[in-house]
Amino acid sequence: MKKLLLSAIAFTAIMSCNDNDQMDNQNQDINYTKLPQEFPFSTLMNLNGVNVINGGFGSGAAAHPTRKGEFYAITDRGPNVAYQNGIKILAPNFTPTIMHFKINAEGNIEVIKYIKLKNPSGQPITGLPNPAGMGSTGEIAYDSAGNVLGTDNYGLDSESIVAATDGTFWVSDEYGPHIVHYSADGVELERISPIGVNTGTRKLPAVFSKRRPNRGMEGMCMTPDGKMLVGTMQSTMYVPTKALATNTTLTRIVTFDLATGQTKQYLYKQDGGASDSVCDITPISNTEFLVIERDGNFGSSGGLKKVYRINLSGASDVSGTDLTAVDGMKINGKTLEQSTWDEINTAGLKPVTKTLAVDLVTKIGYDHDKFEGIVYLGNNKLAVFNDDDFGVADDGNGNPKTKILPKTGKQDKGTMYVVDIQ
Repeated sequence: MKKLLLSAIAFTAIMSCNDNDQMDNQNQDINYTKLPQEFPFSTLMNLNGVNVINGGFGSGAAAHPTRKGEFYAITDRGPNVAYQNGIKILAPNFTPTIMHFKINAEGNIEVIKYIKLKNPSGQPITGLPNPAGMGSTGEIAYDSAGNVLGTDNYGLDSESIVAATDGTFWVSDEYGPHIVHYSADGVELERISPIGVNTGTRKLPAVFSKRRPNRGMEGMCMTPDGKMLVGTMQSTMYVPTKALATNTTLTRIVTFDLATGQTKQYLYKQDGGASDSVCDITPISNTEFLVIERDGNFGSSGGLKKVYRINLSGASDVSGTDLTAVDGMKINGKTLEQSTWDEINTAGLKPVTKTLAVDLVTKIGYDHDKFEGIVYLGNNKLAVFNDDDFGVADDGNGNPKTKILPKTGKQDKGTMYVVDIQ
């Protein structure tokens, strides 16, 4: 493990924080003119007349660290719909998968290979929830007929991906939340979880175990110097409880030093509220990043699909003195999620700064609902990916229906865009 860790720390960035030209030149001769373009998909299954595509690529995305024009996109836990006190997993044996692809000389998307995620023994994992003590969210998984399914110690609801120069991957998820290090072949090497979750020895602060079900660590990237992972929580965490976490525009960013395991926490102020999401994050420098904010509506139906530039410099580390405290730092006896922004400001705590980089609905008429993957290409260009949910949506009665884009009337499918940002 020490050798693997040193290898990961040796990650060489596409750019250094003092030399933006290297990233700006990284993609200058790639032909993006044929984008937007859908990924090539086959049918995963047909369920009661609903075509479930073998998609889902776009929950998170990353550039290949050394080969320009090549990318990775990752699925989440698989096709699912809400059901009773849990979720129906429509394909219980589905394995979260990484797709490696490139923009070829003709400007078309060309898949290079698929990498299925595996446990430390090399066996494919599933997207089933973790059991109690291993990162459980309390969700119960059912099959499409409503029968209770089991759990998976190594199961993952993967949402973001980082590709390192040694060929390994870092993936974060919405269960634990976990940060998992995988080999180039997708075999688990290390699992980093909150204190109190029975996985590896290197830990996130205990407070992160209070993430909301299905709203864990939605985004993650690595700083260009290769020293630190930066993760974004999707929404306000339930600290101390769901009923008392009243500041619904507050969410957290966590950093993890790969060499020391040291963590820091920062506050992020959302424009929206409890139902909106902070999704993927991509680096511009070691302190400046681009972050997604979105709601659950389709773009053509008034949806919020924005990207903000944020900066950690000058923001307060809100870790507190006790990382084992499940409620984290407090202000006047209240958790941060219980405190108003006025109370937070009065206490001298500063959130990260943010400025609008692009509104995708205004800019390109973006129609998808789940805008979840971004990769900064340099030269103020951004690659954008959507999570198509395997082409299915929830009919409101615990069953799947075809997920249709309102503007085109076609089934939603994973698509790559490139847009200019401010």
